[in-house]
Amino acid sequence: MLYIHIPFCKQKCSYCNFHFSTSLKYKGEMLAAIKKEIGLRSHELQNKELKSLYFGGGTPSVLEVDELKMLIDEVLKYFTFAPDIEITLEANPDDLNSAFLKELRASEINRLSIGTQSFFDDDLVLMNRAHSAAEAESSIKRAQDSGFENLSIDLIYGSPTSDFSLWKESLNKAVALDVPHISAYALTVEPKTALNQWIAQNKIQPPKESEQTEDFYYMSDFLKLHGFQHYEISNFAKPRFESRHNTAYWQYREYLGLGPSAHSYDGRSERSWNVANNQKYINALNQNILAKETEFLSEKDRFNEMLMIGLRTAKGVDLSVLNQSFSAEIQNHLDKETSGKLQRGTLVIENGFLKIPEVHWFLADGIAADLFYLGGD
Repeated sequence: MLYIHIPFCKQKCSYCNFHFSTSLKYKGEMLAAIKKEIGLRSHELQNKELKSLYFGGGTPSVLEVDELKMLIDEVLKYFTFAPDIEITLEANPDDLNSAFLKELRASEINRLSIGTQSFFDDDLVLMNRAHSAAEAESSIKRAQDSGFENLSIDLIYGSPTSDFSLWKESLNKAVALDVPHISAYALTVEPKTALNQWIAQNKIQPPKESEQTEDFYYMSDFLKLHGFQHYEISNFAKPRFESRHNTAYWQYREYLGLGPSAHSYDGRSERSWNVANNQKYINALNQNILAKETEFLSEKDRFNEMLMIGLRTAKGVDLSVLNQSFSAEIQNHLDKETSGKLQRGTLVIENGFLKIPEVHWFLADGIAADLFYLGGD
């Protein structure tokens, strides 16, 4: 699968610490550099038939449709598309006007991930989003009217400007809009963000974990009642609408990430990441140099990552893969560390998969960390 990072946004959200620029001054040079990187690194993916192509960011919907098609055409010089390929574009509601959607519908892009975040203006103002609550709702309807069936929306819960009743209203709106995929995240306070600074200055209250926990479990029960499968901690889908791209990440498959700050993994032991600096990225590609760093994961790193990622999913971690992939020492460690949790029910084994019951999912990262192997490489 292939990921392309478009490092541009109209404005900076208060909670965001992703890599992007609010200036489009070097957009042409950036797209030329990404095109060049596609060619220079296409050999890194063993399977030349892509099942997933994902435009993330940043905000890829700030590009013109012709620019997106130009990148797709460049990809097709080196890869073929599976007949049922999923091609996703992350988009902000304020970019999804009727003309843009009409052009987009005529392209190869067949899935939209819309950064809705909230259906309430107070939340959106706090988050410094460029769209209003009315635009959040109307953009989804316009996308559907344009022929996009495979839609995902992002929602954020646990904001200081929200409460339990408003969160329930947001979920009711999402269900009423008949969106087949929802990604929902607790508002987190990242270093070096405006949100972090406002909390430090006592301008707003920090999110309350107890309220976020209540929001999470209500959401899980509510969406399952309305036909969604809770297939990963933060992701819900109607049948057949799971994100293939993200599922590949969770199953530890190979992927190639292009563009500044993008990460790649060869499916075995090599991970790399591009420089998180637009000008350094462009300058390097102008000289046919890859501005990336590479690390080789130890057995310990691979084991810990497989647990951390796999235990976030409803399916869990395939014990047969763990047994085939890791040493007897690590397997003995896992047996020892899981025994108590299996007895207490914070872990279970079903159909050969080690998993965390959904009732404990809000604590999944901590449960997985308890199982990490900390011995020698």
